[in-house]
Formats: sequence, C-alpha cells, structure tokens
Amino acid sequence: MSWSKDWPHPGSLALQTDAAAAVQRLVSTPASVFTHPLSSLCPYCGVGCGLEVVPQVGGSYKVRGDRRHPSSQGMVCVKGATILEALDRDRLVYPLWRERLDQPFRMISWDEALTRLVERLQRVRQEQGADAICMYGSGQFLTEDYYVAQKLIKGCLGTNNFDANSRLCMSSAVSAYMGSFGSDGPPCCYDDLEETDCAFLIGTNTAECHPIVFNRLRNHHKRHPHVKLIVVDPRRTPTAEVADLHLAIRPGTDIDLLHGIGHLLWRWGVIHEEFVEQHTHGFADYVKLLAGYTPEWVAERCGIRQDELELAARYWAGAKKVLSLWSMGINQSFEGTAKARCLINLHLLTGQIGRPGSGPFSLTGQPNAMGGREAGGLAHLLPGYRQVTNPRHRQEVEDFWGLPRGRISPRPGRAAWQIVEGLERGEIGLLWIAATNPVVSFPHLGRARAAFLKSPFTVYQEAYFPTETAAIAHLILPAAQWGEKTGVMTNSERRVTLVPAFRLPPGEARADWEIFAEVGRRLGYEQLFNFEDAAAVYAEFVQLTAGRPCDQSGLSHERLKRLGAVQWPCPAGCSDEEALAPKRLYTDWRFHTPDGRAHFCLQHSHGVAEAADSTYPFLLTTGRLYGHWHTQTRTGRIPKIQKMHPNPFLEMHPQDAANLNLKDGDWVEVRSRRGKVRLPVTITAAIRPGTLFVPMHWGFIFAEMAEANQLTHPAVCPVSQQPELKACAVKVVPLPPLDKSHQED
Repeated sequence: MSWSKDWPHPGSLALQTDAAAAVQRLVSTPASVFTHPLSSLCPYCGVGCGLEVVPQVGGSYKVRGDRRHPSSQGMVCVKGATILEALDRDRLVYPLWRERLDQPFRMISWDEALTRLVERLQRVRQEQGADAICMYGSGQFLTEDYYVAQKLIKGCLGTNNFDANSRLCMSSAVSAYMGSFGSDGPPCCYDDLEETDCAFLIGTNTAECHPIVFNRLRNHHKRHPHVKLIVVDPRRTPTAEVADLHLAIRPGTDIDLLHGIGHLLWRWGVIHEEFVEQHTHGFADYVKLLAGYTPEWVAERCGIRQDELELAARYWAGAKKVLSLWSMGINQSFEGTAKARCLINLHLLTGQIGRPGSGPFSLTGQPNAMGGREAGGLAHLLPGYRQVTNPRHRQEVEDFWGLPRGRISPRPGRAAWQIVEGLERGEIGLLWIAATNPVVSFPHLGRARAAFLKSPFTVYQEAYFPTETAAIAHLILPAAQWGEKTGVMTNSERRVTLVPAFRLPPGEARADWEIFAEVGRRLGYEQLFNFEDAAAVYAEFVQLTAGRPCDQSGLSHERLKRLGAVQWPCPAGCSDEEALAPKRLYTDWRFHTPDGRAHFCLQHSHGVAEAADSTYPFLLTTGRLYGHWHTQTRTGRIPKIQKMHPNPFLEMHPQDAANLNLKDGDWVEVRSRRGKVRLPVTITAAIRPGTLFVPMHWGFIFAEMAEANQLTHPAVCPVSQQPELKACAVKVVPLPPLDKSHQED
C-alpha cells in the first residue's frame, strides 16, 4: 500500500495492529455453534448468489455455492469463493478519535465515542438545524441497517439527508421504473434468463460484473441456437465476445439507437396493438418522435452500419420473448433516466412485459441496493416505496413510528453530489459516512476531497482500516460485516435472503443497525429503538411494506430460515407454495400510475455532458473488472484477486496508439479539465477508436496517481441525480522514459 504525499494519512497503524492482535482470539469464535452448512448470501454484487458456510475441524470455515439457492443454483464467482479471506485482514476493532485531521487517531471507548457523536448531533441540530446533518450509507447495509437509519435520520432527527452509494449505481433505474410504471421494482426474475428468445444487453458487461447471471444466460444461449444475444457497448467486452450481434456505438448515443430500433419496429408494424391501446399512455406522441430516427441517420449518429441496426431490430421483431438487461453503462449518465425509459419504450411498443422470458431488467450493482430502496434508503424515499414529497406517505410513516405530524420533511434531502456542494457552502455541520468509500468513488475527486476536508465533524463507520475515507474522519466507529451480523438482503430479482451471523465481530465492532439504535436511544427515543435483535427490526419494517408494491409483510427471519430465499411481493397470508413460486410484476398489465397505464418516454438524446473536442479529443469511460469490487476495500486485501488484477491500466485502440506513437505498456498521463492520472497503456482492438477505458477500483492506497475519478465530472441526471461517471473528455500525453520508472512498483 502507498499513500499520496499530498493527502493526510489516517493515523497510526501500529496502534491498530496492536489492538487487532489483542482480540484475535475472538475472531474465530462462532456467534452460535453449528455443525451443518449454514445458508447465507454473497455480500458483493446484486446478483445475490447463495453461499453455504461449512464448519471445519478446529473452528474454521469454508465457503461454497449453495445449490438450493434459486438465484445462483450453486454457482459462485471468485469474489464469493474468497470472501472468508477478507474477514480478518486490516479490521477495525475499537472506536478511534482525533480532534483535528492532522493528528493521529487514539483508541477510545464506545461510551466516549457515542457521547461525542450524540453531543455533536444535538449541537448541530440546535445551532444549524436538522438539515445540517447528513448521512451517506451503502448498498452493503443489510435491510435492517437501512431501516433503523431511516427511522433515526428521517424520523427522529427530521432531515431527509440520508443518501447512499446506490445514488451512484441504481438511482436512474429507480427513476425510470417510476416514470414508466409508477413504481420502482424490476418486473422480471432470473428464470427469464432461461425463457427468453432474444436478450438485449445494453450498458452492461455482465460477464465480468454479474458473472452468475451471465452464466445462466450464456448456457441458455448455447443450448438453444434460435436464441439471439445482442450486446450494445463501445468495448468488445467478454460479454460482447459471445454475442450474435455486437453494436459498438459511440458513447452517449444509446437513446438514438433505441429510437432507431423503435422506428423500424413501428415502420414494420411490429406493434402489440391491444397492449398499446389499452395499457399505455403517450403512444401517438412517441410515434411522432420516432419519425425522425431513420436508419440512415441513426447509423451515422451511433457510428455503426445500417445493416447492424436493422439486424438488431429484426432480432427484436422476430422474438416472441425479449428480455433486456442493463446496468451502469445506462444508469451512470446525465440522461440515465431517459436512457432506461427509452429502453422500456421498446417493451411497451411490443408488449414485451409481464410474461415469461420478457421485460426490462436492471442489474443491481450492490448486494442490497434493492433492500435499501425498499427501506427508503435514498434522500427522496421513505420505507415501503414511499416518497417524501407525498403528504399521505409521510403521514403513514409518522403515524407508524409514533412521531408528530410534520416531523418528516416534505423536501427531498441532499443527494450524493449535493452533499459535496453543501460542504463547500458551509451548510453541513456533521457528516456521517457508513460502509462505503466516497473518497475514491465520487466524481471530480479533487473537488470532492476538498469539500470533505471542510466538514467540521465527520463520522466514519467501517469494518476496515485503513481506507481512503478514513483520512477525512474525526471519529471512526468499528462495524461488523458479513458473517458477523444477521439480517436480510434483496437481490436484483427482488429475492429476499436471510444472511445469518456465524461468528462474533472482532474486538468491539458492532452491527450498523445496533449503532444507529443506540444513538437513537441516547437522543431520547428509547421506545422507538427498543429492538431485541435484527429479527425484531425486520418484523417492524415489513409492516410498513403491507399493501405496497414491495409487500414483504408475509416474511420474517424465521420464515426465511425455514423456506430459504423468497421473492416479493409476499403479503401476509401468502402460503409457502405461493411464497416460493417465481414472481413477475405486471402480469395483468396494470401499472402503478394514476391511470393504471404505462407511460412512454418522449425524450430526444443530447449526447454526453462533456463531449470530446480539439483540446480533449478522447472520450473516457470507466468500469469494473471481474475480480475486483468497487474501491478494493475488501478485494484489495485478498491475494488471489490482487494477482488477477495487480495494477490499473488504460485501454486504447491501435489506431489511436499509432497516432501518439505509443507501444503496449508505455506510460501516459491522462488529463481532463479536472485532474490527471498516470497509467500504462493496453493496446486493444476491443475498444472503439476515440474511446478510452480505465477501471475504477484504484484509490491512492493501492496505486499512485491512478484514480479514475480524478478525471470524471459531476454532471448528474436531472431526474435521478446520478452522476455521469461513464463519459468525460480527456487527452493523452505520452510520458518520457525517466518519468515512468516510479510507477513500476
């Protein structure tokens, strides 16, 4: 590990190492004795693969795929297979404190830590108001963690300033489902992967980012020659390698492509007239919009051949069951909501929804981003898929929590980038970050870090130390992680899985929900946070979902333990047989809009927020690699994964490399209007000329001058507030040999 000379070190590691050694005997002590395999869930991506934790002689464990879990069917990728290796490395074991960021941390007791936190919360609330308090959480939370945080922040403290790293991940998909269907919630299930005739993948490198979903789809594709696989991506990724058709469009032309396909389907009469007439709104205006998207114009705009565009439309038209999949390549855009909704338009046009093998299916980035949405874990949401702007929704939650009417603010709280802007203006008196690493993941890192340093009081709740975000913290609280706390997670297909604790947290680490509940009790809300255990938290939460689109009122920890993973909706009174049946939404073609109809999106494309020009002639895109996860807080500590991807790199097309006289492995400086990085070049024909790719995993702990988000900009989708992390304008400057040597270590 290395540290930037221009960035504060988070303190004494020797102190932390001593503390960890002192409690090492607790690490392997099981939370409960068990002799048979224990069913659990992988804590990485939103696929939600089932795991079995198998006890070994001597008190250790091993992990394997759970064949009984319906989502993954026993399959597991390298991240899930190595999860145990990260449990005991660089763990936080005691609360840490420092008055100023230029001081080292010192260990303190939980009582002192919570006293300092509660006193500062009360002071900020009294002197600046509740909206000067912000929490930034994570899709790594269990649903119980999310729920108790909402009750504390939005209910008791009265501010909606709770946002999460799902804002950088899935908020455009949330907004798209809301705009088209009237409610969040992916309408499909994983069984559709084996039912479809045509899979349309756009903005997703599924093979690397959601490998078990890809395995299921790929096996179906291999077994059935009539099944077509279309992949839309500027890069020829491992996903695109096996496609029947790869559309390597220019970045930012997704809407043009989708309207171009829609134009051809409309021209050819491939319309489900009954569905369109009886179950949609806005079709006539949609047809007018499509008229201008001729094949000739769209092919030129997207940088593909006209016959490729027409083949994609023919594949869609000829299929009885079309399943579309998308992820960050669509969501992380300043028009991300519109992109996702324009994809949904094609399903509405052809009636490809609510039936086996068909529908628009967003692939969730994080393990419990779905659970977070259900629990209200974004700045505009309340539990049970409720909106803070809806008076009835606010009153329902206030009454349920026993709070006075008007306690919950009618204004959406600060979304992720708005937290940065609030810090810049001095409007935030306390920032509480939990289970995430924004000092690497935020766009425009130079500006974001400068803002974080202005925070008068930053609390950081984390399982590992050091991380890059520890460098901006005053108070650090040690958190339990996977296997050390019990709760539930919901995966991309709305399947809820119980994730049990099987060992004690190291040292004095605590479950996140327990920390939030203790703060609530110390603030004077003892009765509202008098939870005996995580099962009691979940039992309360599911009551708020009753009658809502994400109804889980028929679920409990006990039932999930008995039945295994269950998809929602699962209302109270649902039989075991009904609970275990695969569930698709909108099978009756009735939607959650006021008129019960799905709504077409009527938006033209504006392209990327920052286009390439003569000064910055390349468009840079970012993404994940198969082995690593986000900012390497966990995977960076696993030797097997580090060997797979030891160093960052820059992908460049041979034509662009020749123009700059670059050879494979040469070092370059990549510059944007905001920052710069230094990387070795990987020359590959698998990327479009004029487009570059950098993996987003490396912060300053694991590499020097390699942070992709030094380059990205903070422009956000106006509907979802999700930043456009997938495209920014850059230039490439070759480095002379003498400037390269320090990078080779």
